[in-house]
Amino acid sequence: MNNTQKRDVVVSTSLLKIIYNLKQRFPQKLSKPFIIILASEQLLLLIDKNIILQRFVISTAKAGLGNKKNSYQTPLGAHEVRELFGEDAELGTLFKARINTHKFANILTKPHQHSSEDNITSRILWLSGLEAGVNLGGEVDTHERFIYIHGTDEEGLLGKPVSHGCIRMGNLDIIKLFSKVEIGTLVNIIV
Repeated sequence: MNNTQKRDVVVSTSLLKIIYNLKQRFPQKLSKPFIIILASEQLLLLIDKNIILQRFVISTAKAGLGNKKNSYQTPLGAHEVRELFGEDAELGTLFKARINTHKFANILTKPHQHSSEDNITSRILWLSGLEAGVNLGGEVDTHERFIYIHGTDEEGLLGKPVSHGCIRMGNLDIIKLFSKVEIGTLVNIIV
């Protein structure tokens, strides 16, 4: 067995432990596809019945992981999709305050290209925490922090932590993911 195969076995075992824990805590939410975000690997996994349906490269926060308001960090823990925006928007559509501007972003695909703004494109999954004191309520409330999974115009930077707290995805990827989730979909963000 080579190193890649060993690593895959460890990841699978770790994921099964995480899924088992989620089933104990949120059994009703795991009867449908759910999401696990592996921040250390900059990956989003769409899972159903212990099978990884899709893997997507993402970007979490440049400031790291954390749940405090105004930290610009990506929050940890169990969340759900609270609201969905952009169902019929065209690829690359720009959103401001979750409203379709009917303008389009210039999608930057090279690793050295940066946008002048933190643009939100194509689709938005607005998250809400499920764990009181961790990511729900008070100074740690994910929903009040406006934490989304969304498309980005900085596609060339995906795979590195560069966001302002949200989870960024490629535009085609967020459109694919959007079509497979619904309000209430479980999203577990882990290291």
